[in-house]
Amino acid sequence: MSVARLSITSLTDSGGRLSDEVELYQRTYSTLLRSSGETRLRVLESSHRAMRSSLHALADSEQLDMGAFLYAVSRLPEGIAGARRVIMGQSAEALVADGLDVTHWPQAEAPARRRRWYVGPDGTLAVLLASSSDVDDLVPTLVAYQIEWNKMHLRLTGAAGQLGERPDPASCARLLSGSADDWQRLAEAWGTAFAQRLAAVAADHLSLRIRMLGGSNAGYARMTRRWWSPVQAELAVHHQPDNAATGQRASGGEDAPLYFVSSNTHSLVNIATGVAHDREQQLVEFVGSLPADDVLHEELDRFRAGESEGSWENFLYFAARQWFGARGAQGLAERRAAEAAYGVRHLRSSTALRVSAQLIPLAALSVQSLDPRLGEVDPSALAASRARIVNIDYPLGVAAYNILREVAIDSTALCGVYVLGKAATLNADVGDVLISSVVHDEHSRSTYWLDNAFSVDDLAGDLRFGTGLDNQRAVTVKSTFLQNRAYLDFYYREAFTVVEMEAGPFLNAVYELADPDRFPVGEAVNFSKLPIDLGIIHYASDTPYTQARTLGARGLSYYGMDSTYASSLAILRRILKLEGILA
Repeated sequence: MSVARLSITSLTDSGGRLSDEVELYQRTYSTLLRSSGETRLRVLESSHRAMRSSLHALADSEQLDMGAFLYAVSRLPEGIAGARRVIMGQSAEALVADGLDVTHWPQAEAPARRRRWYVGPDGTLAVLLASSSDVDDLVPTLVAYQIEWNKMHLRLTGAAGQLGERPDPASCARLLSGSADDWQRLAEAWGTAFAQRLAAVAADHLSLRIRMLGGSNAGYARMTRRWWSPVQAELAVHHQPDNAATGQRASGGEDAPLYFVSSNTHSLVNIATGVAHDREQQLVEFVGSLPADDVLHEELDRFRAGESEGSWENFLYFAARQWFGARGAQGLAERRAAEAAYGVRHLRSSTALRVSAQLIPLAALSVQSLDPRLGEVDPSALAASRARIVNIDYPLGVAAYNILREVAIDSTALCGVYVLGKAATLNADVGDVLISSVVHDEHSRSTYWLDNAFSVDDLAGDLRFGTGLDNQRAVTVKSTFLQNRAYLDFYYREAFTVVEMEAGPFLNAVYELADPDRFPVGEAVNFSKLPIDLGIIHYASDTPYTQARTLGARGLSYYGMDSTYASSLAILRRILKLEGILA
């Protein structure tokens, strides 16, 4: 690996002081959270507004910003509606030590952000944080939520009695501003509690208080080690069955090749196992029983008529997700048992790091179970492989560095690191696949030039609805809120068109795999020679330049999964090639 200064040295210098308002906002809440007491969230509202966040463009306007409010609602638990204070900590033990007996409080979830929340008495919410990135993500989200809540409160006060007991999205849009579509999405997010929540907004001006317990780097590292320990134990046991073809018993596998993948918990396991294909007829019958205007039913009709542009395998995977999900806990247990029959082990997190992990021994798979789009597989090479894949549900920000560093410390047989995640795009469209050769990390202010293991050729054949773009440049930001139009314009002028949150921290950890020093700060790094295979792929989830709705307000749904599966196929195909399994 070689290190060289970039010709555009202004990138690091200008990026470090890219927006005084953003820096001031981050410094303000960082210093306030050092206090041992509670801080009223309203003291952060002025600096939040002054930042002019591209995600909260109407923060300083009397007009409702429904996009920002929807984004915040999807990333906060239901209990936030009645909350008066939010306590943040690194572990349940730290909260208990401070007098908050969260072990007896009901737990809560947010739809679009994996955090462990606890709902306590007297309007108290407690939440566990996995890294400093959680602070950068959560605090602005809470501020945005409060600002928009209070705007809505004033409008509801002015429209007292006009909405009636059963408000509908069209009436809300007419009386309170915003589009009927946005109000419909809010009604769907709040469900049957929609009228009740609006009444709560009308009744109270929101004034949250926040407090931070702990927040040390050592604490985050300790928590990451606790998260990794069960995965490490599974790797040591090595749940690889005895090789029936050779009669050999599986070894402990400590020195067996290990491939680390950060993606999601569905795509890789779907293309590696035959769980969906094994139930093809049942899935077709299930889709046929759905309403005629359901997107899956319509797609099935197109397949039968020979008019679909999609992939039959992707169709089955999406149908299987709904079919198993429709039966709740029983369906999930059945799915896990079916995947376990193919050797897949699922490990859920019990720490603040809400990142699930999957262990996939290649030898436990079969040629018949693999997605046919992977190519021709050598059965004997597959059965003889000692390689394992550790696939994790992608983490947020700096947690990515902590995780990969822990993996690298524990394993001397790490052969490949592959990252698949979401990103905002400044030049493409939602659902497109973006492959970068340059990544600038705002955490370390270093810029990495890499020989990405993937190109458009590796996935173009599997893309039906999206477009693949390689040789892109990505910037890893600290938070979705901590960016504004000037910020985006600066990076766009420097041809950085992929905006995401994990690649930089992962690359900081990769640096430490190959160099005796800790990852650099404010340098340009050329990853010309690495001891591992490295690939980074993103799929576009929102387009901030066009002010399109983000995934917080709309999902990629059936057609968007095309980019996810094309990317996952490229990753598994790469691993099989490196292991000599593809014929």
